[in-house]
Amino acid sequence: MADRMNLEAFRYVREVAECGSFSAAARAYGVTQPALSNGVAKLEEYLGNELFARSPRGVTLTDFGEAILPRIESALDAVDGITIEMNRWRPSADDVLRVGVSPLINSALVGRAYEAAKAAESGGWSKQLVLREADLAYLRSALVSGEIDVMVVPSVEPLGRFEHRVVDSERMVYIEPTAPRSDDDATIPLPEITGHEMILVPDTCGLTKFTRDLFADNGLPLHEYSGAASGYRVLEDWAQLGLGAALLPESKLSSPESPHRYMTDDEGLTVEIFYEAVWNPTATTAPQVRELVEQMAAV
Repeated sequence: MADRMNLEAFRYVREVAECGSFSAAARAYGVTQPALSNGVAKLEEYLGNELFARSPRGVTLTDFGEAILPRIESALDAVDGITIEMNRWRPSADDVLRVGVSPLINSALVGRAYEAAKAAESGGWSKQLVLREADLAYLRSALVSGEIDVMVVPSVEPLGRFEHRVVDSERMVYIEPTAPRSDDDATIPLPEITGHEMILVPDTCGLTKFTRDLFADNGLPLHEYSGAASGYRVLEDWAQLGLGAALLPESKLSSPESPHRYMTDDEGLTVEIFYEAVWNPTATTAPQVRELVEQMAAV
């Protein structure tokens, strides 16, 4: 029997109740479905009753679940309130805005965040930006718990109950040994990129998620290389060596002269990746975050 209740499991239950399925809840919360399902199951074991009735059509709350859910929501609201109040009483809370960024983000966008903060000073608002680079799973968890005020990440997966704003985009490039060097006119239609195995990185920064979704959304078969590159430079090097092909945001190329081609979709448009800011609209820092994000998007 599970020996204690877990706040993360409470959040899983609330997400499942809102989404109506475990898979949708896992996507919205940014965790794997097995992790979410296991967390809910352990909580049900501790409580001694099932919270959800499972069926091929989805999940619904049991009578017990209907009775417990309001208490779970009250508990989460209370904990979130403690976090908000704690942050309010921190001596530096009024002077610092904590920004989490994915390693995939274009460094120029980080620079724009600083420029946006400087621009906001003219309106009487001044914040010191404190950056933390981390993988998506950590950033989502930190945003939920209030450890960061806003995260800037690739727009690859929704996060329920939070405010989103696209702040930038950039072209994706296709890398393979026969790609030409630094030719802005060199393009390849999406259906033609399936001829090689695709080298991926660990599914933590958003690049692998973007790649898989790009193939799936366009009905293209994805043949994944059996290994995995440790980072973007290794990904590029391996593709140029002929181990397979790779996709990267243009800003992550080791050099503008590196061999690459741009991809076009069935409408002839260049394939891009979008970056978004995500924040809690009910947090005490939300007005300042919103102002910063508006400045970033306007640059």
